[in-house]
Amino acid sequence: MKTLKTALTYLIILGVGALFVIPLMWMLTVSLSDPAKVAEPGLHLIPTQLKWDNYSNALTLMPFAKYAWNTIKVTILCVIGGLLSCSMVAYAFARLKAPGKNALFILMLSTIMLPGLVTMIPMFIIFKTLGWYDTLLPLIVPAWFGNAFYIFLMRQFFLTIPVGLEEAAKIDGCGPFRIFWQIMLPLSKPVLVTVAVFSFVAHWNDFLNPLIYLNSVDNRTLALGLATFTDVYGVDIVSLMAASTAVLLPVLVIFFLAQRYFVQGVVMTGIKG
Repeated sequence: MKTLKTALTYLIILGVGALFVIPLMWMLTVSLSDPAKVAEPGLHLIPTQLKWDNYSNALTLMPFAKYAWNTIKVTILCVIGGLLSCSMVAYAFARLKAPGKNALFILMLSTIMLPGLVTMIPMFIIFKTLGWYDTLLPLIVPAWFGNAFYIFLMRQFFLTIPVGLEEAAKIDGCGPFRIFWQIMLPLSKPVLVTVAVFSFVAHWNDFLNPLIYLNSVDNRTLALGLATFTDVYGVDIVSLMAASTAVLLPVLVIFFLAQRYFVQGVVMTGIKG
């Protein structure tokens, strides 16, 4: 009975995994196939002939290097800004004492339920008034003011760190900022990596915000660049899948490199409330 239960569990896991793997396999297959073969009916998951020049063709159809540089700048600056702001706010909510702290925390969490579409027009008006339209600033600056979900994850992790470490540091003369910088952050590598991965994926794949705030070709990101393969005459599906595979690779590399800390950070954030 136990063996049957274990086998059934693995079958379910394999079935769910296939739901995610098959689209990726199809994307990779199309990116390496001849356009004439792609047009044939049916679901082809294994290419009959590998055409590696599809990638070189796709990356030359758009200024890939320029779009990649813009995306890298936005992503790295957003990750750095998010880690700094969210960690400081989370430490304050987790450790510092202040009147109304819990009410402010609940108010901050309530912003998660606010759809981004509600604030889209006011944010656009603000950035347009500041003269930031068609620049990368509207994509970077908001990340430096924190994210409610990331703050929640970090706060939950900070609560798992023994209070005795802070008390010992206070006896040695450390202030709140030194405790945060030299004690809390070095012990919080799992949650920092988790938030960094979440932030990296979100900003690397962001399409809506660049679509709203960017106009000139020189400022476009990779997500907008992929849209150039679609025009009034149809979709260049082979080039689109090849370029999409190239854009996906950094995300996969980042996730696999940070997988151990990522899983540990997600688990540890739910231990203490």
